[in-house]
Amino acid sequence: MAHILIVDDSPTEVHVFRTLLEKHGHFVSVAVNGEEGVEKIRSEKPDLVLMDVVMPELNGFQATRLLTRDPETSSIPVIILSTKGEESDRAWGLRQGATDYLAKPVDEEHLVGKINSILQGYPESP
Repeated sequence: MAHILIVDDSPTEVHVFRTLLEKHGHFVSVAVNGEEGVEKIRSEKPDLVLMDVVMPELNGFQATRLLTRDPETSSIPVIILSTKGEESDRAWGLRQGATDYLAKPVDEEHLVGKINSILQGYPESP
């Protein structure tokens, strides 16, 4: 079981992703904007982060850049999940340090496969 932090300001998206992740045995916590996400990542040290892009306070690109450039959080993988599905958005997200970038809506099997692939080799959460 991994601890996954969802950073998304949409209650509907949070519900969908939380339900999906918990169904697959993961522990889930939530932040409703990039600023809160960065704070929770620093304090909770999740195994993986699902990051939206379009959010108030601090957008997902900015939050990802902060996290991946901070030695304390740079080893935590970030998957950006966004409705911004252009190749330029994907390229920009990866340049900010994201491990992967998936366009919403995302297929459950594809997302779970990506998460499992990224978490392989990472130690289990207590």
